[in-house]
Amino acid sequence: MSRPVIFSAHGVPKSVPENAKNLNINYIDATCPLVSKVHREAENLHKAGYHLILIGHNNHPEVIGTMGQLPKGSIDLVQNEEEAEKYNTSKNQKLAYVTQTTLSVDDTINIVQILKKKIPNLKEPIKEDICYATTNRQKAVKNIASMCDMFFVIGSRNSSNSVRLVEVAKKSGCENSFLIHSESIIPFDAIQKAKTIGISSGASAPEILVKNFINELRKKISFKIEEVEIIKENIVFNIPKKLN
Repeated sequence: MSRPVIFSAHGVPKSVPENAKNLNINYIDATCPLVSKVHREAENLHKAGYHLILIGHNNHPEVIGTMGQLPKGSIDLVQNEEEAEKYNTSKNQKLAYVTQTTLSVDDTINIVQILKKKIPNLKEPIKEDICYATTNRQKAVKNIASMCDMFFVIGSRNSSNSVRLVEVAKKSGCENSFLIHSESIIPFDAIQKAKTIGISSGASAPEILVKNFINELRKKISFKIEEVEIIKENIVFNIPKKLN
């Protein structure tokens, strides 16, 4: 029996499951429902005659998946404020935008404002596309970063929202903010000199990674933990049907 292929939470282009079916590959679609929402929204806007703008980062898995939902040339990628300023609006088209779910809230707002000035009739998403887990973590980091001597974000180097959390912590008052990934060496000497450290994690980082980091600290440092909850998360997603 062949082992199943799992499509990640970032989502994949339409061509991927089609190819899997043609090759008789057993697959499980684990795309995050919030990403699937953006996919459906992009398809519906395209069917309604809109040309799409995707605010996101080139070659990010989620961006590849979202752009792969539509025919080539139906969607343009805008990565930053500079690209938004240079965006060509001379085409006689209805324009709408969607966003990568794991972008920085602040960065997205700035890009959208620039696009709206250039395109007064730019159609917005029905609901904000940014992942609630990303937004909530950013709010929590902003709330506590200024009180911390050091700040650590547990996550992958290619995780957009994890990298953004480090930036948010620095901008919010803690210059000594770092990403802790699988190859990171924990700076115990610096931590021992700190009175208060902050810890957060990327939206897709398993909780066990945070627990492992804390356990490693406990081996060398005595401390007490104070949890900071800005917003109560009570959203639950169903597991893929094939796993029921």
